[in-house]
Amino acid sequence: MNDKGSEGREPGQGEGRTRALVVGPYLTRAGAAEGATRDPRARLAEAVGLAEAIDLDVREAIGVSLAQVRPATFLGKGKVEEIADMVKTAEATLVTMDCQLSPVQQRNLEKAWSAKVIDRTGLILEIFGRRARTKEGALQVELAHLEYQKSRLVRSWTHLERQRGGFGFLGGPGETQIETDRRLIEERMARIERDLEQVKRTRGLHRKKRREVPYPVVALVGYTNAGKSTLFNRLTRAGVLAEDMLFATLDPTLRQIRLPHGARVLLSDTVGFISDLPTMLISAFRATLEEVMLADVVLHVRDVSHEDWEAQAEDVETILAELGLSGEAGARILEVWNKIDALDPDRLAGMRATAESVMGRERPSLVSALTGEGLDALLQRIESRLAEGRVELEITLDPADGEGFAWLHAHAEVLDRETLGDGRARLVVRVAPERFDNVTRRFPQAEVFQGAPERRRARR
Repeated sequence: MNDKGSEGREPGQGEGRTRALVVGPYLTRAGAAEGATRDPRARLAEAVGLAEAIDLDVREAIGVSLAQVRPATFLGKGKVEEIADMVKTAEATLVTMDCQLSPVQQRNLEKAWSAKVIDRTGLILEIFGRRARTKEGALQVELAHLEYQKSRLVRSWTHLERQRGGFGFLGGPGETQIETDRRLIEERMARIERDLEQVKRTRGLHRKKRREVPYPVVALVGYTNAGKSTLFNRLTRAGVLAEDMLFATLDPTLRQIRLPHGARVLLSDTVGFISDLPTMLISAFRATLEEVMLADVVLHVRDVSHEDWEAQAEDVETILAELGLSGEAGARILEVWNKIDALDPDRLAGMRATAESVMGRERPSLVSALTGEGLDALLQRIESRLAEGRVELEITLDPADGEGFAWLHAHAEVLDRETLGDGRARLVVRVAPERFDNVTRRFPQAEVFQGAPERRRARR
């Protein structure tokens, strides 16, 4: 299955870029693990997208059906020889394998193909390394990369087997080069972990300060390229990088938005998830994903125009469960079916019928982040979800009580304000249950609001 060739390439296209072949070796149903539902063509297209995300000049994409994995080369001997000819013809200097290779498999394939070979984990780490912009993101990626490199330190090259004498600055008597490399990596990892602990403490202080401000947090999660950043930009009018590219967003971004009836929330855009995300990256980015774990509402953005959208959703749900967002915590998740503008009328009608058949709070919201369709209804859903469990209070203040007004705006959501006939101000505020006692102690005159939301809207 060759999905992309060099035919039709424009003059000069790819010049200066690394020429690469993408190989997707996928087990047939008989050899695959139970539950492996991904479509091979969609997987290969994703592998090409990963390669193009670091600007590789993909000369060929080759899908390979495997009955079993070969310990020495992952692929069978005949297929290894066939791809060697393709590498030579395409003058490729890099081959990406859409699988996890052992160090021995990687070394043997590099010898057979006379080209650099990188597996899925190495490719994703490379993408993350290029995308990281914040200090924390760069440290997390470097830590994951070093963990990966350490696992590659086998006696794959003769220079790693040379012994070092005891007279240099590095390496004790009889220490081999591979032992020196491993020790240096471990020392660097220890330094990075100390730096990350400091960054984590700083983030904790920032998060504590944000919690003192009464704005709920709404986090966007989803498969990479599902349209999270486009949705984020549409809702916040921000300029976050939003491209048709895998892992366009890596570092988390927070912006403030207003809901339909005036309440303010913090919207958080996060790194996209992907199938077979390396464990070391999930671990490294756990601190970054704390925004998701602590969010009041989590929007699971899904690309309904993608042929593999259901399998993508399973991958995201698996990672969310690993982060602790399952069971009762999973009730915070609201599904957003994005890119409805890319559906033909019949499929869109089917999607709407499917969504409407889901009862209650689990019903998904259909939107187009590109055109804005459905976003008003989505914001109303977010507002309703946030209102669950929160208490609305009615408080009357003297107009001269500027300190009281400031305190309420700093510690509660001010939903409504009305000037009474005697000049006093009547406010309706909403607070989380844990803030209820603080507010009522500060304002003993506060009473639980008995009016309906429509009564407020009529006055706004």
